[in-house]
Amino acid sequence: MARLPDGIVTLLFTDVERSTRLLQELGDAYRQVLEDSRRLQRRAVAEHGGSEIDCPGDEFFAAFDDAPAAIAAAEQAQRSIRAHRWASSRPVRVRMGVHSGQPRIGEEGYVGLDVRRAARIASAAHGGQVLVSEQARELLPDAPMRDLGRFRLRDLAEPEHLFQLGAQGLTADFPPLRFAEPEGSPLRVVLADDSILLREGVARLLEEAGFEIVAQSGNADDALRHVAMHRPDVALLDIRMPPTHTDEGLRAAKQIRERFPEVGVLVLSQYVEPAYALELLSESAEGVGYLLKDRVSDIEEFAASVRRVAEGGSALDPTVVSELVGRRRKENPLDDLSPREREVLELMAEGRSNQAISQRLYVTPRAVRST
Repeated sequence: MARLPDGIVTLLFTDVERSTRLLQELGDAYRQVLEDSRRLQRRAVAEHGGSEIDCPGDEFFAAFDDAPAAIAAAEQAQRSIRAHRWASSRPVRVRMGVHSGQPRIGEEGYVGLDVRRAARIASAAHGGQVLVSEQARELLPDAPMRDLGRFRLRDLAEPEHLFQLGAQGLTADFPPLRFAEPEGSPLRVVLADDSILLREGVARLLEEAGFEIVAQSGNADDALRHVAMHRPDVALLDIRMPPTHTDEGLRAAKQIRERFPEVGVLVLSQYVEPAYALELLSESAEGVGYLLKDRVSDIEEFAASVRRVAEGGSALDPTVVSELVGRRRKENPLDDLSPREREVLELMAEGRSNQAISQRLYVTPRAVRST
């Protein structure tokens, strides 16, 4: 493991934008894209005295003794990535987040809220964008920064005051932040169901829970039009809608995920249809959910699921999870799980955090991580 700076540390998290789509398009050639991305970032980190901590999948994690070095490395990496000749026909872009704090050093590296905060800041960025926390900004008096305001980020209890690095040569304008809601504003919802009675009932429940219903639709085409117009935080769609009442909502959900990746999608179904859930989750579980309509009756849990999807998490109906976990194969690795391990797996599939699982099962978060 690399040397871990201690005390006040500045953390840099990065992630390749739309990496799953690039992998699908490039196949084996994606390996070269990933290697080039890591090489360019490693060079920038090393040249500014940083320590590479980890690089799982498409992500990259480094730490620095001081904030100016971290910002200089992020700026250099973005310039190098932008100038590089990639094997892909579409440009490769990397999102970045910088945060200063005092993470604890555990057996396997940094742990604590500051690590999660840095990762969440990075996930809110778009490719080519460098987001900076208020704590890091205070250590960077001379860096050109654009004040973006305060945002609620997924899994973080308190809003974050975020800034955007505005160095010359970097892209200046981006869409609204991903999985981030401006402080004080309600989460915005587009609701689609051909049953006007159910639609109005769900709308009323969500409004009472603090959501804003920006549009309602009775069919999938109209829902797509409203999503394109309003760009809500989340779209709630019935799977079976006119004209054929088969999978119109599912197909609309997949189009939304492709065209508007910043919009969460939660589909509602009258029936347990695991194949539909798998199809919806095939590319990514970020910002997606699948619930049975019966789940709406538990208002608190339903509102929490909608909020989790809007903030970039996932929400799977426990009944659907049980169907997926219970499927039999000739050699099923799930057969080797203990009852407690299977229970934890099912709660993870529902999109619950380690903290939420520990509270549900009355165990410590550490016990959940070791399960």
